[in-house]
Amino acid sequence: MKRYLIQLLLAVAVICSIILCGCNSNAHKRRIIPVETPARPAGQKDVLGLRLPPIDTIRVGFIGLGMRGEDAVYRYTNLPGVEIKALCDLHQERADSCQRFLRAAGMPEADSYAGSEDAWKAVCERPDINLIYICTDWIDHAPMMLYAMEHGKNVACEVPAALTMQEIWDVINMAERTRLHCMMLENCVYDFFEMTTLNMAQHGVFGELMHVEGGYLHCLEPYWPEYDDDWRMKYNKAHRGDVYPTHGMGPACQLLNIHRGDRMKTLISMDTKAVSLPSYLKDVRGDTANVANGDHTMTMVRTELGKSMLIQHCTATPRPYSRLYELTGTKGFAQKYPRPGYSINSHSFVSDAVRDSLTQAYRSPILTADLEENARRVGGHGGMDFIMDYRLVYCLHHGLPLDMDVYDLAEWCCISPLSALSLENDFAPVEVPDFTRGNWNKVQGFSYAFE
Repeated sequence: MKRYLIQLLLAVAVICSIILCGCNSNAHKRRIIPVETPARPAGQKDVLGLRLPPIDTIRVGFIGLGMRGEDAVYRYTNLPGVEIKALCDLHQERADSCQRFLRAAGMPEADSYAGSEDAWKAVCERPDINLIYICTDWIDHAPMMLYAMEHGKNVACEVPAALTMQEIWDVINMAERTRLHCMMLENCVYDFFEMTTLNMAQHGVFGELMHVEGGYLHCLEPYWPEYDDDWRMKYNKAHRGDVYPTHGMGPACQLLNIHRGDRMKTLISMDTKAVSLPSYLKDVRGDTANVANGDHTMTMVRTELGKSMLIQHCTATPRPYSRLYELTGTKGFAQKYPRPGYSINSHSFVSDAVRDSLTQAYRSPILTADLEENARRVGGHGGMDFIMDYRLVYCLHHGLPLDMDVYDLAEWCCISPLSALSLENDFAPVEVPDFTRGNWNKVQGFSYAFE
């Protein structure tokens, strides 16, 4: 009898333990902060692989002619099949200055729009323009994209293209409703090392990719005074989280085929306190206002297929420039900073000679000799900006899907609001929505489209 009672008590203890573990497991699941995925409006469908009729002549209207915009105008004077129809900025002198690029290229001067905060709307309303190219401050990106698509224009927008979850869903819905291209101008996916390494990964050189890293580590102290009306500093003062994630996210997501066979599922973020920016503001400007953005922000992401990402942001502390760019696979490793290198089935990097031979053997399929020569001649962050513009124009000319779609825009931008949500809730895990609304596995693998 005593033995029976002991066995009974042990059985009860095991059952209670299982029940408690189940409760704890459910409690753990409940700790993941849910993020709403709004239902797709009736009559809409996804724009994965969107193809539009070929456009013989790309007629561009540029909005925002500061640091990025002026360079973009110059690059477009070096692209075939392009007409620059409109130049728009708050400051008339910037529009006037950009005309010199058109004159040098033997192109007609473009119409200028300036002097009003709403002048850009007239550019979007022009019936002769088929591409709006946006290079303004971040806060204006989403409203301008929405207005341009509403008026029948394809859109290319500088990073980050959207800042809040509401903006992200609004942009997705507008792109799906209007069936127009909406591309974020993420140039870092076109840097030479990233394109080569992506091609190597797609050919299985590194085995199955398990972990990727990226980021934006760039001390902006020399550049803070150059932002019109101090808009970038104001944004950093007001917002916590990774406010500039796309340079790291773009290459990382392409490596992991995000919404092309895998999807981001959960993220968790952590940051340091803000020290360097408050010190700079006090010492240089006598400004003692609070700064929300920490010196360093880190975000970890886990995917549906069990892969991981680490994305970092730091623009406050003195350090060498880095976008990190690192991948770990079951058969190899790649790292761009501080010195580009590959490791294949080894604990050491391959020699420079082997690295160079790999670079030649796995040259990106989009990088023809002519394109590389023109990219290095025209420039734009070493040529990657020109390659980005070339690919956009090429795909529009030939009626092909763009290299980056509106869901890339959403996934790469969502790190900003979702990292802030994690930080503001004691570094809690946060659900990452499926921006394709169920179609993340419809396309298998990232690829470039060709005629």
